[in-house]
Amino acid sequence: MESHPYIQTVWSLLPPLLAIVLAIATRRVLLSLGLGILLAALLLQQFQPLSAAGHLAARVGTLFWDEGALNEWNVNILLFLLLLGCIISMLSRIGATHAFAQWAQARIKSRRQAKVMTGLLVFVFFIDDYFHSLSVGTICRPVTDRFGISRAKLAYLLDSTAAPICVLMPVSSWGAYIIALVGGILAGYGLTGQSALGAFLTMGAMNFYALFTLLMVILVIRGGWDLGAMARHEQKAMAGELFDANKGTPPGVQDHDTSGGRVADLLLAIGGLTLVTVIALFWTGARALAESETAFSLLGALENTNVGRSLVLGGLAGTLICAIAMLRGRVTAAGWLQTIMAGIKGMLPAIYILLFAWTIAGLIGELHTGKYLASLVQQNMPLFLLPAVLFVLAGTMAFATGTSWGTFGVMLPIAADMTMALDPAMLLPGMSAVMAGAVFGDHCSPISDTTILSSTGASCHHIDHVMTQLPYALSMALVSVAGYLALGKTGSLLAGFIAALAGFVAVLGYWAWRQRS
Repeated sequence: MESHPYIQTVWSLLPPLLAIVLAIATRRVLLSLGLGILLAALLLQQFQPLSAAGHLAARVGTLFWDEGALNEWNVNILLFLLLLGCIISMLSRIGATHAFAQWAQARIKSRRQAKVMTGLLVFVFFIDDYFHSLSVGTICRPVTDRFGISRAKLAYLLDSTAAPICVLMPVSSWGAYIIALVGGILAGYGLTGQSALGAFLTMGAMNFYALFTLLMVILVIRGGWDLGAMARHEQKAMAGELFDANKGTPPGVQDHDTSGGRVADLLLAIGGLTLVTVIALFWTGARALAESETAFSLLGALENTNVGRSLVLGGLAGTLICAIAMLRGRVTAAGWLQTIMAGIKGMLPAIYILLFAWTIAGLIGELHTGKYLASLVQQNMPLFLLPAVLFVLAGTMAFATGTSWGTFGVMLPIAADMTMALDPAMLLPGMSAVMAGAVFGDHCSPISDTTILSSTGASCHHIDHVMTQLPYALSMALVSVAGYLALGKTGSLLAGFIAALAGFVAVLGYWAWRQRS
C-alpha cells in the first residue's frame, strides 16, 4: 500500500472536502456525503468502478458486521436512537410533553430561564455526549419552543455544553477514554512520576477551547450574543416560525388530545432512562474488570464500560415506563402503531446521516487522511508554536474526519512523540492542545456524529446547526490559539490563560461592534 498513489497524500483530502463543501453549499447532507463516499471508494480502488463498488459494499457491511462479529457499537447507537424516538413519540401521545411544557411555563418566566435550564442539565447528563444531546433536547425542546428560542440556539446549547464538559470530566465516557490513552503514553515513555488522572486534570486546565466555549455559553444564556446567522434564526423563532427550518413538526407530534398528560410520566421516563444508563455504565465496566481480573475502581469501570449497550438498556427502561403509561391511558391498537411508527420515522433522518457519516469516516481512515495531515507538521518549527500548531492540526483532522475520538487516538501519540523529542516539558501542553483542537473540529464538522445528534436532539436542520455554531466555534478557536501561543512561549499556564482571556475580550468586542453596525 506504500505505492498507492492516493493513500496518505493530498488526494486523500478530497472526499471529506467534497462532502463538507457540498453539504454547506447545497444543504443536501445525504447527497453530499454520498458523493464524498463514492469519490473515496474510487480513490481507494484507483478509479476502477467495479472494484470500487465491491469495496464500498464491503465497507457498508462492516457498519453492522465486522471481523466476524456484530458491530455492537454501531448497532447499539442505532437501537438507542430508535428507542429514543419511540420514547419521544409516546410521551407526546400521552400528553406528557405538553404537560411538562405547561408546568415549565408556569415556573419558567423568561427566555433566559429556559436557556439556563438547558445549560444546567449538562451537569445531570454529563456522563456521555450522545446521551446528553438527545435526552436534554427531548426535555427542553417544548420549553424553549414556548419561549420562542430557535431550534438552532437549542442545538448550540446542547452541542457547546456536551463535548466541552465531557472532555473536562474524568467521570465520563470521554474522560475515561482519554485517561486510558494518556496512561499508555506516560507508561510508554517511562513517566511513572505522574498518574494518568493527574495528567488529565492538568491538561483540562490547559484546554482553553473547552473552558472559553463554556464561558461563551454562559454569555449566550444571559442574552444578546446571537452571532452571525444565529440572529436570523432567533428573530424567526420569536416571530413564531419554530418549525420552518425543519420543514415540518418535530418527531412524535400527532393530532390527538393531550389534555390528560402528566409531568410525572415524562420525569419517570427520562429518570428511568438516566438511572438505568448510569447503572449500566458502571455494571458493564465492572464486568469487564472482573473478566480481566482487575480490581474494581470507579474510574476503571468507566474506562472499560460499554457505552452503547448501556444506552440501549437505558432506552429500553424509558420505553417500558412510557408503555406502562400508554396502557394506563388505554391507547387503541391503531394508536400504538401510529405512535411507534411516528417515533421511528422521526429518527430515520438522523440514522441515515449517521450511516453515511460512519461510511465516509471509515473510507477516510483507509485513505489515511489523518496521517497525511499529521505529516504536514515539520519538527523544525519554533518550539513555542508547537501547542498552537497541534491545536490547528487536531481541529483540521477532526473537521475532515468527523471524529474527535479518532483524532484523540491518532494525534495524542503524535503530539507526545513530537514534544518528547523537542522538549518534554511541552508534553502536557501539546496533548491538551490536541484535546482542545479535536473538540473544536468536531463542533465545526457537518459529518461529525456529535453534531448530527445535537441537531437531532434539538429537532433542528443539520446544516442550520452547523452554520449557526460556526461563528462561536471559530471565535473560541482564535481565543485558544492566543492562549496556546502564550503557553508555548512562556511555559506558564497563567500566562496562557491571561492571553486567552485577552483574546476572549477582543473577540467579544469585535462581535459587539458587528451587532451595532
